[in-house]
Amino acid sequence: MVKLPAEARAVVIGGGVAGCSVAYHLARLGWTDVILLERHGLTEGTTWHSAGFVGQLRSTVTQTRMIMYSAGLYPELRELTGLDPGWHGVGGLRLATTAERQEELLRQAGAAETYGLDMALVSAREAGDMLPLMQVGDVRAALWLPGDGWLDPASLARALAAGAEKLGARIVTGAEVTGFDVRDGRVRGVLVGEQVIATETVVNAAGAAAGRLGRLAGADVPIVPIKHQYVVTRPFGVPSSAPTVRDPDNIVYFREQDGGILVGGYIRDPQVWDAAAPLAEPRTLFAPDMAKFRESWQSAVRRLPALRDVTGEGPQGAAGEDPAAFAKVVHGPEAFTPDGEFLLGETAVAGLWVAAGFCVHGLAAAGGVGKVMAEWIVDGTPEYDVFGMDVRRFGAHARSARWARAKALDSYSKYYDVVYPGEERTAARPLRRSPAWVRHAGLGAAFGEKSGWERVNWFATNEATSAASGTSAGWGEEFRPVGWAGRFWSPAIRAECLATRDAAALFDQTSFAKLEITGLAGLQRVCAGDLDRPVGSVVYTQMLNERGGIEADVTVTRLGADRFRMVTGTAFGVHDAAWLRRHGLDVRDVTSAYACYCLWGPKALDILGGLSDDDLTFGYLRAREIAVAGVPVLAQRVTFAGEFGWELYCPSEYGLTLWDVLMEAGAPHGMRPAGYRALDCLRLEKGYRVWGLDITPETTPLEAGLGFAVAAGKDFLGRSALTPPKRTLRCLVLADPRQVCLGGEPVRVDGVPASRVTSGGYGHRVDRSIAYTYLPVTDDGPDALGAVEVGVNGGWVAAQVVAEPVYDPGNTRVRRLPGS
Repeated sequence: MVKLPAEARAVVIGGGVAGCSVAYHLARLGWTDVILLERHGLTEGTTWHSAGFVGQLRSTVTQTRMIMYSAGLYPELRELTGLDPGWHGVGGLRLATTAERQEELLRQAGAAETYGLDMALVSAREAGDMLPLMQVGDVRAALWLPGDGWLDPASLARALAAGAEKLGARIVTGAEVTGFDVRDGRVRGVLVGEQVIATETVVNAAGAAAGRLGRLAGADVPIVPIKHQYVVTRPFGVPSSAPTVRDPDNIVYFREQDGGILVGGYIRDPQVWDAAAPLAEPRTLFAPDMAKFRESWQSAVRRLPALRDVTGEGPQGAAGEDPAAFAKVVHGPEAFTPDGEFLLGETAVAGLWVAAGFCVHGLAAAGGVGKVMAEWIVDGTPEYDVFGMDVRRFGAHARSARWARAKALDSYSKYYDVVYPGEERTAARPLRRSPAWVRHAGLGAAFGEKSGWERVNWFATNEATSAASGTSAGWGEEFRPVGWAGRFWSPAIRAECLATRDAAALFDQTSFAKLEITGLAGLQRVCAGDLDRPVGSVVYTQMLNERGGIEADVTVTRLGADRFRMVTGTAFGVHDAAWLRRHGLDVRDVTSAYACYCLWGPKALDILGGLSDDDLTFGYLRAREIAVAGVPVLAQRVTFAGEFGWELYCPSEYGLTLWDVLMEAGAPHGMRPAGYRALDCLRLEKGYRVWGLDITPETTPLEAGLGFAVAAGKDFLGRSALTPPKRTLRCLVLADPRQVCLGGEPVRVDGVPASRVTSGGYGHRVDRSIAYTYLPVTDDGPDALGAVEVGVNGGWVAAQVVAEPVYDPGNTRVRRLPGS
């Protein structure tokens, strides 16, 4: 084997399109001392057999931006390297044959406008004109994306590799990584046979083998290799200019290939590739399984009747199940993840990064993956908000191969399903449960899942109480949002919101991630707020990156002179703990040690006062140890509902008792148990931001209207980047309250695309449809913006920019003791 260098600034493992892209982008950012190791030849893992589709429009803005970047990069690679990356910019069609899919296309079209993506909604006839071979009798509409196309995967990887080498990186094939030097929780080197390359930065881009490679270093990388299949017909004169086509209602996709048609699809009963050493052999393929491919092939034949003649298929369709009828049958492994999204970022082993889990669509985003990974490694944070792809989005349960497999198979089998906001998947559930879960189930809870936790969306026992509530907006007893917002909905949501306003509600928020931290000086450095306050103080604050973007949105309680508890969102604990450790803090995750119930509403003092002999009149943003019916509780005067009350934390073994005594004491006062869907409505009325939606690593506190949480006269990470904003988060009230936003809807000002909705919903206490969006700052205030309208349910609805919060703007209900 070739002699390897004794050290390198970074080692990239995997010579597929992911590894080549990361190496290229690292070198482009000036890290030229990079070596890429591939145990076979370049692309001979999973890249070589990719179908090569590049479809830009995705479900999130980050995914779309990454693929848009990729689509722009690929045509440039020929000029940069002198090699043809195999780019075919033929455009792409996405078909809708059902009413539900047509609604999805309308939403996607609205999203595309906010992304600046070139796109058009076309008729069936227009789609048929673009590909005359195609039968469009059942097509209701189609999206046309002229920037879409397809790539030859091997050519792309070779072009990226050549670009990396041209910039100084080194590519070594035939070099198998056999282990890692890991000391004190950090990678120190890579073992290749008897040779060791000393390095503190390693990128695991090993595709379907990334999980096995991660285990060698002691890192959990939940990769599930799944078998995926496509076929290529013999040539029959299909022009090379033919657009790519996705027909998700019929789980099939196709494009031109060598004058024939490449046909692929997502089967309903996928199969995991069980192998102790995935990709140990180059160019791994499985025997054709045409029976499993039957549904996708039959869909293709209906859409492209000429395929029947090409394969010599008879009335019974037997030829479509004969591999010999095709020029090629490709049945190979693809690296899937539990949620069908990439795995990117730094693992629990410091310095060991991962760029894997491409889930079939990875070739389209490979350029963007290389970009964000290189920025992350070199600069500390990528340009885009990539939390949805961050390997740290999973908790400790992700190390379970059984859990990862169940989730990945479910994700694959539903890959082309219409994705409705609020829809809950059931695979690998239940897993993590609050001590009060058994009580919730007994009350008819509709459970959702987040980060493995079972969380109540609403309680069926509250549905009957909302029937007579009506609304000032004139909805009466038939209260239900129109369109998608009313699809996964219950009248219990309204009952729970009104109970919070008029009496009290009890929310189980045990799933809150809870981190205990030692070190005031370090926390002061990473938090924008001032934490040097008396013991018992609760501070709402953000942690910022070097660009001033919000990396975390948290509350921090001072438990002692140098001891703090940070509370963050259910799914953000691993991410936030990693951020703190990266900046030198001592962190302990105590999420599972404590149950948390939130008691909010004007009757909260009466309810808790009947259970505790302690003084409960301590002020807002203060915490105190109290006893509640014998249960030791840390009570924090904070709220996410905009009503008086507390977050009540107790050791988990007391959790069921605390829930029971609170429920019993609250019943005479009209208190009701409530779920997360009500809480989201309540927080919108108060303008409380949600990280990942309203605020992200791409938004600053000043843009988000959180300047009050930034301490004056204190140095902290990201402070130098906080400049007067050019845009700010605004509250919109829609003119038609029946039209309810779900997030991502386009916003126009005077008919010109201006922004997108970050989050939206219905405010039951004020009977208004509320949405938030970033709009330009004007010298004359929001009234000078012009006419604002929001694209909802396929139409445009007028909206008014209003002062926030729309409910209790003076915050008297939050701060003042009830009855005072």
